[in-house]
Amino acid sequence: MPSRLLRVAALALGASLAPGALAAPGGRTSVLPESLDLRTAVVYAVENSFAIRQARERIQQQDGVVLEVSARGIPSVGVGAAYQRNDADISQSFPADNSAWQIQIQARQSLYSGGAVQGAAASARLTREAAVLELQAVINEVLLAVRTRFYDVLLARESIKVQEQSIALLEEQLQNARNRYEAGAASNFEVLRAEVAVANAQPALIQARNAFRTSLDEVVQLIGGEANGSATALRTPQIVGELAVEPVQYEAAAAVATARASRPELARLDKLVEARAKGVDIARAGSRPAVDLVGSYQWRKAGGSDRFSDARDGWLLGIQSEWSLFDGRATAGRVVQARSALSQIELARSEAELGIEVEVRRAVSLLQEAGELVEASRRVVEQATEALRLASVRQAAGTATQLDVLSSQVDLTQARNNQLRAFYNYLVAAARVRKAIGQADPFNAGS
Repeated sequence: MPSRLLRVAALALGASLAPGALAAPGGRTSVLPESLDLRTAVVYAVENSFAIRQARERIQQQDGVVLEVSARGIPSVGVGAAYQRNDADISQSFPADNSAWQIQIQARQSLYSGGAVQGAAASARLTREAAVLELQAVINEVLLAVRTRFYDVLLARESIKVQEQSIALLEEQLQNARNRYEAGAASNFEVLRAEVAVANAQPALIQARNAFRTSLDEVVQLIGGEANGSATALRTPQIVGELAVEPVQYEAAAAVATARASRPELARLDKLVEARAKGVDIARAGSRPAVDLVGSYQWRKAGGSDRFSDARDGWLLGIQSEWSLFDGRATAGRVVQARSALSQIELARSEAELGIEVEVRRAVSLLQEAGELVEASRRVVEQATEALRLASVRQAAGTATQLDVLSSQVDLTQARNNQLRAFYNYLVAAARVRKAIGQADPFNAGS
């Protein structure tokens, strides 16, 4: 019997060395690329985002908890040794023997624990499954943020182009005003007004360039980029992509139903509810007996001889049981705590479900609004472009003033900026709907 227990314990020890199946290593797997499009940013973030890597480590940590708790259900094997030397006057043997030693190998197997061992193992496995679902939720959250920040960069870059185009047209108007002034066909006031218009357009360009730099740094930070050679110099890859809108349609009721079935946050809370229910069983086990099978093999010093070959040896096999008949209601207190923890997680689950429904409805509504603004902005840009063309033609014919042309140019710049903002809002709104209903990012190959 002791040898069989030793073999079982050795097998269990070997199994404990196997790594977790879903836990990925916490180290980086790739360097930041020189150019970055949205797909590359998403894939890079899944591998290197600090938040995602931490979530993977929490799975690894929970794997260790599962191993630790499961160990209570398999045999444990230990070795104990003792040596004693005493004064001959207090020796209990005759003739007097003033030394003693003992070596023991003992194996212990839990036969019955009132459900505590099984409940703890089940709770640990459920908590580990909850950690996997938490990883999915973190990935969805991080990739939504990656998309939003990447769209920030594209918006800032396109805003720079709009402002540069606007300044180029205003400078052209300024040069025309100067030429007309030198020819005596215009006053110095028109030149001054054109110069003011060019100067007023500069702050928007400066702000757009700064927004591009800061947004790019935020993208690099979010996807898990690291410093390039120093603690202060972040790599800034070249951004590739456009604010291109592809219309999508979502119906609120169907989206809510999809979210209830697909959101990993709800599935994670369901697992935690089951784990807390097991916690109630674990707490109740304190009022039940515990029974262990114990086997050992012992070597003891023989009286009158210190030689190991003269030692007495033999095996021992028995059953040990412990049952607390009264513990001052400590078990009852633990049951109350476990039931309260279960109620709390059930309430958290109900609250999360309601919050997700509100999130989905808001996201669908914002997507609808963004789609309407995209269509409106396209018409406005067309109208503003035509208005500027007509104003320029009329000014050349002498039927329009310089102010008409400048006003038309300002209107076109505003219309283009509004269109960019509308495209940005639509792309962000579509990404938020996908995240709200629990749909994985289209570029996440691991989903």
